[in-house]
Amino acid sequence: MNKLRIFLAEDHDMIREGLKMIINSQPDMECIGEASNGRAAVKRVVELLPDVTVMDISMPELNGLQATERIKQSCPQVKVLTLTRHRDDGYLQQLLRAGASGYVLKQSASTELIRAIRAVASGKIYLDPAITEQVVGNYVGRSVGKGPALQSEPSERENEVLRMIAWGYSNKEIAARLSLSVKTVEVHKANVMRKLGMRSRIDIVRYALLQGWLQNN
Repeated sequence: MNKLRIFLAEDHDMIREGLKMIINSQPDMECIGEASNGRAAVKRVVELLPDVTVMDISMPELNGLQATERIKQSCPQVKVLTLTRHRDDGYLQQLLRAGASGYVLKQSASTELIRAIRAVASGKIYLDPAITEQVVGNYVGRSVGKGPALQSEPSERENEVLRMIAWGYSNKEIAARLSLSVKTVEVHKANVMRKLGMRSRIDIVRYALLQGWLQNN
């Protein structure tokens, strides 16, 4: 069985050692490298090309957000799972824009981290259940009674495209799976985001959570 290759970026030695033990105890995972600062993490990830990078947010030299941006620019195929104590929705929004595929709280059980690694490795978006309610609440609070009314309901195809975007598929992957051209996928995406008043990836994720798409995937 091919194991998932995991890279750890965490500046606290004891936490990093603990994470490594948790990961290496899984039959389908192995830690192939580690770094204690953001700059070293970017360098090593580009060299090793792991399946998933577990990225602490607060690190010296480059923080987790900056390191994530550089990793996704250099090797977009590498999935980044962010690890933090912050429940702030603002952090989540910035990280999703930078290309992160998941957000796990350090306060959560180790089983949550393992579940998240497997999810993002398979191409899904993963949000810690502890912040899901807050993310959905912010979406509802900001959306209800604000912004223009729907011009029309999204079509079945538009919802299908939006759901796959929320799951983490690229436009090219969606086109291949639905037997469409990339241009058609882009048109569907633009149309459904306009109809639902969406402006960014965080809006798509919030809507997907509200619809139960991420929980069921």
